[in-house]
Amino acid sequence: MSDSTVEHRGTIVIGSGPGGYVAAIRASELGQKVTLIEATDRVGGICLNEGCVPSKALISVGHRIRAAHDTDQYGLSFEAPKLDFAKTQHWKQHDVVERMTRGVRGLLKKHDVEIVQGFATLDSDTVLRVMPAGPQQFMSVDLGRQFTFDDLIIATGSRPIEIPSFPWGDRVIDSTGALNLPEVPKRMIVIGGGYIGTELAGAYADMGAKVIILEGSPSILPLFESDLSSIVTKRLEAKGVEIHTGVRARDVDEDADGVQVFVTLNDEEETLEADYCLVTVGRRPNTDNIGLEFTSVEIDNHGLVVTDEQGRTASPHIYAIGDITAGPALAHKAFFQAKTAAGAIAGQPTANDYIGVPAVCFSDPEVATVGVTKDEAEKQGVAVETAKFPFAGNARAVSLGEPDGFVRLVSTKDEGTLIGAQIVGPGASDLISELSLAVNAQMNVEDIALTIHPHPTLSEPIAEAADIAIGYPTHI
Repeated sequence: MSDSTVEHRGTIVIGSGPGGYVAAIRASELGQKVTLIEATDRVGGICLNEGCVPSKALISVGHRIRAAHDTDQYGLSFEAPKLDFAKTQHWKQHDVVERMTRGVRGLLKKHDVEIVQGFATLDSDTVLRVMPAGPQQFMSVDLGRQFTFDDLIIATGSRPIEIPSFPWGDRVIDSTGALNLPEVPKRMIVIGGGYIGTELAGAYADMGAKVIILEGSPSILPLFESDLSSIVTKRLEAKGVEIHTGVRARDVDEDADGVQVFVTLNDEEETLEADYCLVTVGRRPNTDNIGLEFTSVEIDNHGLVVTDEQGRTASPHIYAIGDITAGPALAHKAFFQAKTAAGAIAGQPTANDYIGVPAVCFSDPEVATVGVTKDEAEKQGVAVETAKFPFAGNARAVSLGEPDGFVRLVSTKDEGTLIGAQIVGPGASDLISELSLAVNAQMNVEDIALTIHPHPTLSEPIAEAADIAIGYPTHI
């Protein structure tokens, strides 16, 4: 390809997911001329189109159905709700997902971001190509469009891990497949009881499916402390979800009507049958097939791009953000990193200097954490104290019929600096923001105790736990 066919751009962003589109918008706001390359015909990435957003829509529907059934204690009685799942799916796709993606596309247009559709691959530290299709077309005579750039932000995200013995099919599905089922299955097997598996298991159980979770670890939600996950386990079991931990799923047979999953359960070989088998055992970064081997960019043993605190790689004009970098694969981490990288390109003294990234599981009840746990702190040689207040002592939680769970604060023993917090209970996904601010600002538990929290609200257990931490418990 001759130099005359090479196009030059200022800032190029690869991937329009949470990290990519935010990076493009912020870079434009900082005066850069931005080109955004997206492999699909949709903006918003996996999170908006096939992950975070549509899953929360189905979870919301499940909660409404469950709430409609559990009304007798409030003196309410009416005919059981009927679910038109086709209508549910239409609402999820058209009124939620497409509405949000239209919003993102509108923001990109407002900021004069050029969108180029195609699969991007790097030829060197300064040159990339955009192919009309995926990497399987690289051997085609069509060499695509070739670009040089001043700066590049890579935000290519991640994809589900496929187990060789459980290949994807019509009935063996990943999370995307689970979000787009044509009907609520009568029976569903979920392999992997992490965030995604637990959330979708709960949603489909609420909608009437008989769900079996198979998890290899001693408990579901293995990345959370056991006293958090145990409350979620009890709630799932109350919904009829069958949970098996410490098990190994060996193989699967799939036909047009369903699946047979062969497992080792209680040291015995068993066969479980279901309409669908959802496999959610983690995700892998999309750092392969994009030509990084032809650049100076360094990749670690986990396939993640090595960056500095501004997201800059070993190639000084190439940045990486989101799931392809170290740390939790969470959209809000990508949002933050996107702004940092765009600022760095503009010459601002930005840095990914957060102490803790909040993590949320939209289970029932919700689980949310930030910073470190007591065990993690002590392994780091930090002496800590914990303070815990139950939602059962909170008037708002009890009046909502949601008394299960607690708030726990982890603070340094000498100065009382908040370094971690865990919540399991109603509204945990929203409540964690206050504690994330406190952890990242290195606030003292006394600062929280002296902050007036409105009554009666779900936020009060945070203040109550802080009162316990400073030695003056009130409602416990």
